[in-house]
Amino acid sequence: MGAPLNRINLRSHAKIALAYFVLAAIFGVVLRSFASVPISVNYKFIVHTHSHIALLGWVYLSITTLLYKLYLDNLDLDKGYRKIFWFTQFTLGGMLLTFPFMGYALFSIVFSTLFLFASYWFVWFFIKNVPTSLKKSNAYHCVKFALWYMVLSSLGPWALGAIMNTLGAQSVWYRLAIYFYLHFLYNGWMILALVGILLRVFEIRGVGLSRTLFQNFFWSINLGIVLSFFLSTLFAHPPLIFNVLGGIGALLQLIAFGILLQAFGILGKKVSVFFTTFQKRILKTVIVVLIVKMLLQLLTAFPYFANLAATILDFTIGYLHWTFLGVVTLSLFLFLDYLKLLQISPKTYFLYLFGFFLTEILIFYKGIAAWHSFAVFESYNEILWAGSFLIPLSLGILLGTNRKRKV
Repeated sequence: MGAPLNRINLRSHAKIALAYFVLAAIFGVVLRSFASVPISVNYKFIVHTHSHIALLGWVYLSITTLLYKLYLDNLDLDKGYRKIFWFTQFTLGGMLLTFPFMGYALFSIVFSTLFLFASYWFVWFFIKNVPTSLKKSNAYHCVKFALWYMVLSSLGPWALGAIMNTLGAQSVWYRLAIYFYLHFLYNGWMILALVGILLRVFEIRGVGLSRTLFQNFFWSINLGIVLSFFLSTLFAHPPLIFNVLGGIGALLQLIAFGILLQAFGILGKKVSVFFTTFQKRILKTVIVVLIVKMLLQLLTAFPYFANLAATILDFTIGYLHWTFLGVVTLSLFLFLDYLKLLQISPKTYFLYLFGFFLTEILIFYKGIAAWHSFAVFESYNEILWAGSFLIPLSLGILLGTNRKRKV
């Protein structure tokens, strides 16, 4: 009876990830408060804290927990994984204790760097221990490439130190390093890992994509991810060929997900029975939000819209939040609920969704106002704050209800 008690409780890991999301969302509300009330904290420091805890606390921990659950859970690897997990918590805790008070400085950089090593440790541990029988599966190919995209994205943070010491933070290369990191983190690591998780769920239930369909999807999505990075360089007004290459990349990603939707259509009822009615609603919402994300990305291949995206900050913030709070987070809700790591209450989910869509509408509205040179309505900041507050409120309720769960 002793051995099971020593097993890793992945539900507790999912709750810890959700707790980071609550904290990140609270920092987001603090950022919204700056427009209405005087706050004696450094705005940029809170921005850094908000983004790091959201991306590395909520998303990274959720995805790695899901990967462990789907690939390694029954292989007696808990002792090794526990070391990685708690070392990762040490780095995240360090970021929480340093970023709000000093921004990018010695200790926050040390903890951020240690997190990179923790993520490399996980990549090595995961690839080393996945059973050979699974390494030829479609799902594993997606997950493996996603992990390598995460490693690739880390070249951005590594380059920042050298760029700041030589060219300075105002250099175009500084911004390129940040965009390189974000592009391969969002489009490579996060989205491709989520696709891999979905395909793994199908494979466990005995349903897989045909080899031809998968190969078409796989090479379209990966070539698209690489080429669409050129869209992140357009703020620097490079030659037109960068627009063309980036546009081809965005189009290839659209085609890839079209292939995936075609596969869902072919599989039909075989996969629809996997999910509850509520989970299918989440999946349908993810598909819609993902298509909008891909279309917005394609739009920025055109010089006029590329210039808008580069000059109007609200469009950039709106797009990043659409991807993170929409595509990525809703997908995580689906898989965490499906695998019973978290219980997503429909009422709480719809409260979150309302806050998400309300804030996105308001952020893009302000961007459109700047684009067409008209003033936003008088109570804009207060309504945006209220919409933003709904997100940590819904997440806090979700965390509270899951903390009370015994099973």
